[in-house]
Amino acid sequence: MATTGTAVDAERADLLAMLAKHRHFLRFTTRELTDEQAGRRTTASELTLGGLIKHATLVERNWVDFLVHGPAAMAGSGAMTEEGFAAWRQQFQLLPGETLAGALADYASAAGATDELVRALPDLNAAQPLPDRPWFQPGERWSARRVILHVITETAQHSGHADIIRESLDGAKSMS
Repeated sequence: MATTGTAVDAERADLLAMLAKHRHFLRFTTRELTDEQAGRRTTASELTLGGLIKHATLVERNWVDFLVHGPAAMAGSGAMTEEGFAAWRQQFQLLPGETLAGALADYASAAGATDELVRALPDLNAAQPLPDRPWFQPGERWSARRVILHVITETAQHSGHADIIRESLDGAKSMS
């Protein structure tokens, strides 16, 4: 396939195409579900389909903020208090008053912002120091490219989770 533009343009297009593919699989697992079904736990985990959509939205927004503002964007995500842990768990649930349609619309909005930023980033090699967290190596820096790859990985991983949850819910399969 012939491409126009620079190698960086082609790389951005490849990254965005892969992210779009995994977003599709994640969204597809929620097809034809009611809000009640999207909020139902079907496995031993706390995960729900609506909650995974909410979590993927938060992941994209947090990493876009990191790319724009650096580690200061993650200032509030450090120590887990009891309240912080409860709030973290709620991102994996459809809460009263929340709808699957609303979660999907919010996800589409976050995805659009991510895509726009990836297209506009001046340099995929530009790196930011990661915040001091136990799950990051001390002093580690991630390039914009690595952040985008991380978002792709998270989305793909959660698409697999969603496929299992959906199959447990009603036997429907999304990825096989």
